[in-house]
Amino acid sequence: MRMMRMLSRHRGGPPVARNPLRRPRGRAVRAGIAAALLMSAAACGGGDGGGGGDSGGGDSGGGGLPDTIRLVSVNPTTGVVAFAGNAANKGYQLAVEEINSSDLLGGSTLQLDLVDTKSEAQTAAQQATTAIADQDVSAIFGSVSSAEAVAMSPLLQKQGLPVVYTQAGSEGVIAGDYTWRATPLMSSYYPIVSRFVEEQGARSIGVVYTSALPTLDEVGSTTIPQMAKDLGIQVTASIDTPATTQDFSAPISQVLDTNPDIMAILQTGASNVTAMQQLRQAGYTGPVLGNSGAGAGNLKPAGADGAGMVWPVDFNYQQTATSSQDFVQAYRAKYDEDPLNYAAEAYDAAYFLARSIAAAGSADRAAIKDAMVEEGTKTFDGALGEGLSWEDNTIVVPGVVVQWNGTAEEILYEASAQD
Repeated sequence: MRMMRMLSRHRGGPPVARNPLRRPRGRAVRAGIAAALLMSAAACGGGDGGGGGDSGGGDSGGGGLPDTIRLVSVNPTTGVVAFAGNAANKGYQLAVEEINSSDLLGGSTLQLDLVDTKSEAQTAAQQATTAIADQDVSAIFGSVSSAEAVAMSPLLQKQGLPVVYTQAGSEGVIAGDYTWRATPLMSSYYPIVSRFVEEQGARSIGVVYTSALPTLDEVGSTTIPQMAKDLGIQVTASIDTPATTQDFSAPISQVLDTNPDIMAILQTGASNVTAMQQLRQAGYTGPVLGNSGAGAGNLKPAGADGAGMVWPVDFNYQQTATSSQDFVQAYRAKYDEDPLNYAAEAYDAAYFLARSIAAAGSADRAAIKDAMVEEGTKTFDGALGEGLSWEDNTIVVPGVVVQWNGTAEEILYEASAQD
């Protein structure tokens, strides 16, 4: 993973324009490339890549793209994780609409079916099995839920059905080259908040985190301590709070007794509100490092108590990358609202899969998998920013640092990929 990054202050003006690689660049060029790729696919065929099932995937049989290529989004549209699943589906649908209006697939169109996991791992596994058995399905978009994704991935990898997930940050989601994740691990971009810590002149940090979510457990127990070591500052205290914690007064008091210069509160959803209110009630008035679980308006009920919480994210609709703003404008035009990160991740996932299908020149599952492996070696511009890449089948992004000002998120600075 590329650990060197260049940070630049957020400015109101747009950056130097780039052509987003997710979009076709010219009909003549695309036609020549598509013809060459088609000849290559016909000559070489698709590898098995360890997948154990029938290659399936429409009627192309490796001999060219069919008129219609079927994809399925297996995501929660009801239940506790529906907020993320529904937002992701909006991103998929926008991308599919754009792709079908372009000539990226040479006249073929994507058909996207939406199925509901009901926020249940068992249902997700059943829906994955159904998609595997349907030989007209070329690939799927997997659940935003880690529990559901972990239930799906072994089946999809073994039977050879390509899948691209968003969110789903747990171990076991990436099971081989049929499984991909278009959401970066938080631990990969969290260190960009180091600049903020340095600017505060902090020499010590206290941490209150939850291990209930694997992502926050990793950031609280490993990423922040390593960041502190790299900055030469001390972790005065670090307390892991159980998932059932509703009152954070005691752990907050314990950490504040060690007199840290800066605090980190890493909780899920509404727990961030409670923790921030109790942190302010305890007399701490300084800045606080948080996580994206406080975003998407989750911190709003904290009011003024939430002001000063800072966290890195993989996407914010205000970020200035040309490719990001192209996405934001298209999303607003279709849905009349600002996009959440779930939609941006799904949008990039859909374009990654579409580029892979175009490169394969086939709706064959194994051929698509092989093309995904090749596409995964390239950098590209997308909704999540510029210079995006893949590491171990998981997307790598520059990231953005935002601050809650008491009423809204505002960008402090953006990171850009080091080429």
